[in-house]
Amino acid sequence: MKNLKYLSILFLALFTLTGCEEDDYELGPINSPSNLQVSVDIVGADDLNPYGDGSGVVNFAATANNASSYEFIINGESAGITSGGILQRTFYTVGVNTYDIVVVANGTAGSASSIALSIEVLATYEPPADLVAALTGGGSKTWRVQSEVQNHFGLGPPGGLNPCEWYGAGPEEKTGTGTYDDRWIISSDGSITHVTNGTIFGRTAQVLADLGDNGTGTTDGADILNYEYADYTESWVITDPGQVSINLTGNAFFTYYTGGSHVYEIWDYNENEMYLRTIDGAGAVSYTHLTLPTILLV
Repeated sequence: MKNLKYLSILFLALFTLTGCEEDDYELGPINSPSNLQVSVDIVGADDLNPYGDGSGVVNFAATANNASSYEFIINGESAGITSGGILQRTFYTVGVNTYDIVVVANGTAGSASSIALSIEVLATYEPPADLVAALTGGGSKTWRVQSEVQNHFGLGPPGGLNPCEWYGAGPEEKTGTGTYDDRWIISSDGSITHVTNGTIFGRTAQVLADLGDNGTGTTDGADILNYEYADYTESWVITDPGQVSINLTGNAFFTYYTGGSHVYEIWDYNENEMYLRTIDGAGAVSYTHLTLPTILLV
């Protein structure tokens, strides 16, 4: 904050000294994206299986001249913005379903070009009945962070076998951060309601990028504490992309907001506990294990 203060003073001083001078400004060249091309790889698709192998996994690759980023829009909702034009998406609705895709190549000064296409994808995965029962109890169940045990929240490397290899929170260590009073109501109709009680806990960069800077919260290292965020309802679905996982829609999350894919691998579960992990939205080095463990609130 001190650096920001000094920077502001310096800026004002320069403005005062140079404000009466007449400057000529020239905009740089505006090069609109052109030659936009999109390739689609439906995993497992061949002559006998034109809609894929049932995993629902589709790989998109977009290229264009003069493009700085690419946005993928699926059925009218943004599925992500990437600088490299690469997106992997798993479609979960069982059966063969048609999805409308729009890919937008963004250039300088707000210029853009787009292309639209439709794909048909087969998804066949049916989640284990006992897992669905454990999550919802056949109706709905309310979950919380089990803050009273060691390693209820932790960090580890991507691909690691120990979720708390880098760090594991001690009992009640994150008191006052905005997470221990959160509740997640998971229902058998596919909805999930996150009761935030007004504030949440997360990784600062991802919270501000995805949820916006609303002027609230306290920064603590890479974390933001007590960021004001209202209750919300999204959807959930179980998939098995090599590891049984809970996939959440929108910006829904468990315990600690990390952005990313909002896919939580289920390492272990029973009717009262589940161990989850997710990859941090920052990608490369941050692997965040969330809700270790959660238990049914009674």
